Amino acid sequence: MTDSDKPGNSTDSGRILETLRLVKDDSGASNVLSFASLEGVAVRDGHAHVSLSASRDDAARVEPLRPRAEAEIAKLPGINRATIVLTAHRPPGQTVPQSQGHRPFKLDAPANNPGNAQQAAPGGKALPQVRAIIAVASGKGGVGKSTTAVNLAAGLAKLGLRTGMLDADIYGPSLPRMLGHSAKPAIENGKIIPVEAWGMHAMSIGFLVDEQQAMIWRGPMVMGAIGQFLGDVAWPELDVLVIDMPPGTGDAQLTIAQKLSLRGAVIVSTPQDIALLDARRGLKMFERMNVPLLGLVENMSYFCCPNCNHRTELFGHGGAREEAEKSGVPFLGEIPLLADIRLSGDAGTPIILAAPESEAAEAYTKLARSVAKSLRMGPNA
Repeated sequence: MTDSDKPGNSTDSGRILETLRLVKDDSGASNVLSFASLEGVAVRDGHAHVSLSASRDDAARVEPLRPRAEAEIAKLPGINRATIVLTAHRPPGQTVPQSQGHRPFKLDAPANNPGNAQQAAPGGKALPQVRAIIAVASGKGGVGKSTTAVNLAAGLAKLGLRTGMLDADIYGPSLPRMLGHSAKPAIENGKIIPVEAWGMHAMSIGFLVDEQQAMIWRGPMVMGAIGQFLGDVAWPELDVLVIDMPPGTGDAQLTIAQKLSLRGAVIVSTPQDIALLDARRGLKMFERMNVPLLGLVENMSYFCCPNCNHRTELFGHGGAREEAEKSGVPFLGEIPLLADIRLSGDAGTPIILAAPESEAAEAYTKLARSVAKSLRMGPNA
């Protein structure tokens, strides 16, 4: 890669770009930007967080230069510390040089990164400090899965459960916007510290890259990123971790099911037949992976006019309930199609918190109570 792919022309980015050009290898012929491109810069309280993008092979060439580059960036006016994050694969078996006692967090490092073992349970599963891990999934996109996951997690936190949320949708991360947080998380001792928002601990690749950046990654890179979100994030002790799964039935779902002991899955669907076809595939996928099904949610179940209160079933109604009965899984409730749900999500406050007395909040609260009961947690356990 070359230094032709530059981020915005901000003062910080410009100064750091020039510094990276000056950090050269032993031959003096190549610099950091000969092998990587600058993706993003964020400076908070004198700490510069620098994101570099490189290919799998070029990342190995950048690694020996990274400690010196961090030290040089830390000398810039207004900056006293620097952390460089590489969004690239590391060749298998390669030993990564250490810098100032911490290991860099690589967004797309191989899924068997040794760091993942630090939080592995005796049976080989990650995150033993989390009592229950649940997946919120859908067979297809566009059914409101992420909105449901966020409000479910916020509802569980309202019930007094220590709650975390992981946005595993690498290609379309939405958690930062929905939680109203965009600042990059801190890194301590080589671990990323989850963002705290609305009583939850949260992590998403959206916290690490620019909102406008397209994640043009192949499957192994996505699997590596998910693996590191499990092993290289300092997740605290939690009662429940809600995972917002990517849509579909692919590698990401398999990776999560293999690495974690999932206590259950919640499937989100809209009422119409075309969405239920994909929801059915999601149900079958978790059954084949021996993951308990906590139930099916019918999102956008009906629309109630805010002016006349007339109820309209835009996508039909009751399809998810019927599917749940056919499949022998619990039906967890109906979520209405309301403009306030969208507005609250865009504003960064889950509606279950923004308007706790609203019809939507009541529906999400019922969902959270049902899930907590299934997990034998919460006030009604």
